[in-house]
Amino acid sequence: MPNKPTRQFPVLIGASLMSSIGLLACGEPASQTAEPAATPAADTGSGTLTIRANGEDFVRQGFITKDGWQVSFDHVYVTLADVKAYQTDPPFDPQTSETLDAKAEVGTEQAITIDLAEGDASAEPIPVAELDAPAGRYNALSWQMVSAPSGAAQGYPLVIQGNATKEGETVDFVLQISEELSFTCGDFIGDDRKGLVSDGDSGDVEATFHFDHLFGDAETPADDDLNVGALGFDPLAALAQDGQLLVDSDGLEAQLSDADYQKLMELLPSLGHVGEGHCNETKLAT
Repeated sequence: MPNKPTRQFPVLIGASLMSSIGLLACGEPASQTAEPAATPAADTGSGTLTIRANGEDFVRQGFITKDGWQVSFDHVYVTLADVKAYQTDPPFDPQTSETLDAKAEVGTEQAITIDLAEGDASAEPIPVAELDAPAGRYNALSWQMVSAPSGAAQGYPLVIQGNATKEGETVDFVLQISEELSFTCGDFIGDDRKGLVSDGDSGDVEATFHFDHLFGDAETPADDDLNVGALGFDPLAALAQDGQLLVDSDGLEAQLSDADYQKLMELLPSLGHVGEGHCNETKLAT
């Protein structure tokens, strides 16, 4: 079905990523299960659907990595394109199916760069697009992570800028990630259900990014799958010179050990979620 008119939010700046991997374990809120919700009977009329992006408190507040670095983020630029929300029936489950049967869809093709670190601890997830949408339940979401066409993150789908401190040592870092990915996700899983648009009313859906998958989390047990699989910050800190690290994907490939570089490339696709819900990830051809 044709997309309805789109109102875009201001572009900030962008970045990049890479290939697909097995899913990392993510905690499920007690109020929900990982099973996709059934699609309600078709509604009539139309409303407004806002697509948002959320880097979670890990990005807005900072956190301690699995290997003891206190990390805070100045900017986390991510560039999204071809963002679409769907009403699917049967509900799309990325863990069991590669086929998404959309009864309705809305979206925007324009590349939009946002800063996931924008705002304080109480900030709402960042609007990506506000769309006129047929009424109904939007229970699937897809997007591409592409190179930013302009701005401070030009040429990269993902740019992570911040500082990390451990035992008196501080590293100011900028990670410029070049790999581009496509994500196709099922229903949002979290404390509240999302995606319901009623006639004359508004709803929202969310692309969520889990940066604890990359760095690990000191508040999670060391033997948890999250921390066992995470890169941590020690391998990156070892590349810094005089407390400074500015490195792109090519530099990471050249300077990290083969094992750490492969781990990083395997972790990048696992950043994309819908709340705690999972996604199928595909590396975009370059």
